[in-house]
Amino acid sequence: MDTLDTLRTRKKAATRQSLHEAALRLAMERGLDGVTVEDIAGEVGVSRRTFSNYFANKEDAILHADRERTRELMSLVAGRPEAEGPWQALRAASGELYRAQAVPDRSWVAQLRLLRRHPSLLARQAGDQIALERDLAAVLLARGHGLDEELARLMTATFLAAVRTASVRWLEGAGEQPLPELVDRLLGRVSFE
Repeated sequence: MDTLDTLRTRKKAATRQSLHEAALRLAMERGLDGVTVEDIAGEVGVSRRTFSNYFANKEDAILHADRERTRELMSLVAGRPEAEGPWQALRAASGELYRAQAVPDRSWVAQLRLLRRHPSLLARQAGDQIALERDLAAVLLARGHGLDEELARLMTATFLAAVRTASVRWLEGAGEQPLPELVDRLLGRVSFE
């Protein structure tokens, strides 16, 4: 990749991140229904058309960080040592992901709180979770270990439920226990091997 492509890629990533942050901030200030795509684009200083180059709608812009974490998680699972069993790989990858961001950033916490208040965002997140379950199962199947598709899907659904439960408990407890510890403890209570 040459320097121009690298600069272009960085600029696109920065614009996408700025749109996400503006969408989240405005939705927190005004409520989801009080924010339009035009408001978000204007906040960042881009056109509505430019916004549409990055996101289909305001909900997608709000969920951007969650989707980025999903991509990172999949990459971490795929990169785990081959000898590691599937549940171990999921647990270790989540540990890596949460250690990299040991204290969840404010935008993530705000997103979780926003999601809990808006059914339309919850529905989109549920759709994302179904896709993640399918995609993570495919990563586990590619790693081998004698998994069949049914067990791989069950394993990823259980994994995602444990992570979601830890996140909700963490929010409800006002962060009394570090999220990485809570996630790992809940994942440790489940065994497939």
